[in-house]
Amino acid sequence: MISKHFISCLLLILSATFGCKKNAGTSNEENKAPADSAPKSNAVTEAYPSNINTSFNHADGSYSYSEASADFGGATLTGWNEDRAYISGNWARATLAPNSVSNGLIAGADISDGSAYEATFKVRFHSQFDWSRGGKVGFGFLIGEGNTGCDIATDGNGGSLRLMWYNTGSRVFFQPYVYHRDMAGPCGDTFGKSYPATGSLVKGETYTVHLYAKSNTGSTKNGWVQVIINGTTVLDQAIRWTTNDAQRLINRLSFHNFRGGKDVAVWGSSQTSYIYFDDLVVNKIQ
Repeated sequence: MISKHFISCLLLILSATFGCKKNAGTSNEENKAPADSAPKSNAVTEAYPSNINTSFNHADGSYSYSEASADFGGATLTGWNEDRAYISGNWARATLAPNSVSNGLIAGADISDGSAYEATFKVRFHSQFDWSRGGKVGFGFLIGEGNTGCDIATDGNGGSLRLMWYNTGSRVFFQPYVYHRDMAGPCGDTFGKSYPATGSLVKGETYTVHLYAKSNTGSTKNGWVQVIINGTTVLDQAIRWTTNDAQRLINRLSFHNFRGGKDVAVWGSSQTSYIYFDDLVVNKIQ
C-alpha cells in the first residue's frame, strides 16, 4: 500500500518538474516585446488618444500644458510653449513672434497608431495679422517618421499632411502642404491647389478645415489624402505615403503655427501676430 507521504512527495516532484519545463519554454527574452512594439506608456489610453473633441472652454489667459493635454485627450505633448499659447473668448490662440521664422507655437501630440484619421477645426487670423510671405497653420497628421522641414520623403519611411497660408503679393490663400513618397521636390507638395481658388483669405473670418489621411499598403498607391475648406474640396486623391509597411501608420497630430520657410528676409515679419482655433475634432477611422 502506497503511503500518503509517498503520494505527497511524488506530487511535489511532478509539480516542480513541469513548472521548470514551462519556464524554460517562455524565457525572459521571449517575453520581452520588441522595442518598436513596446507599450508607449503605462497609461496608453490617456497618452495615446484615438479621438479628440474640444472647444477650448477655459478662462481667458495663458493656455497651460496641463489644460492643452487634457483638451487633446490626455495626450503627451511636445513643443508646447505656454508663452505663445493663450485662451481668448474660448478660442485657442497661437502667437507668432516678430523678426524670426519657426517662431510660433510648434507642438504635437502622440495619438494611437492608425491607418486612417480625420480632423476638423476652425481657424481665423487676427484682424491685424501680417501675412508676410506665409507659413504653416493649424492641425495636421504625421505618418511613420513624420517628414517635415524639407526632409524629402522619397525614402518611403514617412510623410505628413499639413496646411499653409501663402501670399503671392496679389493673393493670399490656404494650400495643402504634403510630404509623400512620390513628391518631386525637397519641400512640401502643394499639388498646385489653393483655397480660395480666386481672391484672398480675409482677416477675422472663420474657416472650417477638414483633413483626411489614409495610409497606403506596401508600395501601392492605395492611400488617400483629402483637404476640404468651408465645404469646398481642395484636394481629394489617391496617394502613396510610404513604401515601408513598418512606417505606414499615422502616429502624431501636429499643431504647427509659424512663419516660414527658412529665410527671415523672405518669410519674416516685424509684427507680433495671432491665429485662433476652435472646435477641434479628431477621429481614428481605422
